[in-house]
Amino acid sequence: MTVALVVDSGDFDLVLKKLSPLFNFQPSELMTTLGALGESQTRRRITDEKTSPDGTAWTPNHEGTPILVQTGQHLLYSIAWTASASEAEWGSTWEYAHVHQDGMTIIPKNGENLAFAIGGKAVFAKSVTIPARPFVGLSTDNIKEIIDVVTDHFGVLQ
Repeated sequence: MTVALVVDSGDFDLVLKKLSPLFNFQPSELMTTLGALGESQTRRRITDEKTSPDGTAWTPNHEGTPILVQTGQHLLYSIAWTASASEAEWGSTWEYAHVHQDGMTIIPKNGENLAFAIGGKAVFAKSVTIPARPFVGLSTDNIKEIIDVVTDHFGVLQ
């Protein structure tokens, strides 16, 4: 009795070709791409979408002006990213960004009232509540975009 084992190396070459992106994986390249994408998604949320990552529309402001882009566009211009071989990170470098992300109630430090102008009119108030308008985070569409980038990077068809 004779037993023969035949291996078709053509199939093996195909397997190696499909696995080559894993063998040649440079994580810092992918993390750099993801960091830049996250920054772009966040900027788009501020300039165009005007919604929280969960899809909730931002509360309009009292002046009826574009939200989160007034005052010299400090927030928009502060969006930045960084990446290493193991992670990508993005967000705002502006010291007051957390006020818009999380919301805040402002009370006077000295005196009984806050004084400011809205639409050229003087306003006095015991406190002012700035509603949360989250701009950093991942929406469902953002996650799909990231998955597309990762699968494209590895040459995987979905």
